[in-house]
Amino acid sequence: MKDRTSFEKNTVAEKLRRFFKKQAVQREIAGFLCAAPVILGILIFTFIPAVQAFIYSFYDFDGFNTFDFIGWKNYEVLFTFDRDTPYIFKNTFLYALINVPLGLILGYFLALLANSKVKGIGIFRTLFYLPCVIPGVASGLLWRDLFNPETGIINQLLSALHLPTSQFFYAASSSMPTLILTTVFTVGGSMVIWLGAFKNIPQTLYEAAQLDGANCFVRLAKITIPLSTPVIFYNLVTGIIGSLQIFSSFIIAGTSSGKGVDNSLYFIAVKIYNTAFVGTRHQLGYASAIGVILFLIIAVFTSITFLTNKWVYYTDE
Repeated sequence: MKDRTSFEKNTVAEKLRRFFKKQAVQREIAGFLCAAPVILGILIFTFIPAVQAFIYSFYDFDGFNTFDFIGWKNYEVLFTFDRDTPYIFKNTFLYALINVPLGLILGYFLALLANSKVKGIGIFRTLFYLPCVIPGVASGLLWRDLFNPETGIINQLLSALHLPTSQFFYAASSSMPTLILTTVFTVGGSMVIWLGAFKNIPQTLYEAAQLDGANCFVRLAKITIPLSTPVIFYNLVTGIIGSLQIFSSFIIAGTSSGKGVDNSLYFIAVKIYNTAFVGTRHQLGYASAIGVILFLIIAVFTSITFLTNKWVYYTDE
């Protein structure tokens, strides 16, 4: 009788184990099915094209008939014979050097203002974020019209205020500052992320600091900034990647295939597009080589950022 009871218990336990195991497998399958569109999208539209671009970089490939193996020649041409190389690297690094810290600082302090507990702050948050929902093409065309030196409203306002006008995108000396100025209006995107970080900071810390006599600047330096360093790190990494891939000048500086006056807005991404798709002969192999170099540059800067993240403070929660 005892052995029979023990056998029945073991049988029930085995059935329960199989049931829960089956349920776990079903949950895993359901999870993979839900993630399948994203996984397939990354594989089809990111991973496979990246591998193809690396392979094409060793070929003289025009996208149609020519497909001749030439080894490292595309890379040699980029760093020895191509006259555009100094412009594209100088402009890209200069833009990233200015735009990344400027975007971090402005976005952070804009979020501090948007985090204030005042009446109607929701309206201001909406206005700050509104430029981010405008499509890139529409935004580029809008900026190009606004900064038109003859018919643009910006020069008209400057003239009405008796201030000196500018050529903006139509002069080499003012092209880069004007482009950077247009990026200031999109800092509302990072503001939303900053606000999420501020909301996660325990209010008890601020209350304790106020009891100790800490003013707003001390609370900012000792509480807000240290506890939001993970988001600072995230925005820093994404800002570096986005700035090195800058391409909006192709729309804004519509003249000279997005190069700007005297190649003042000629970036690496614009060079890749022009090489691959502009002109009578499409040099997809050479464009792929430039893309591989851009990938390596982004990987190096991203790796340096991760290796020097000792200043990032992560809570134990």
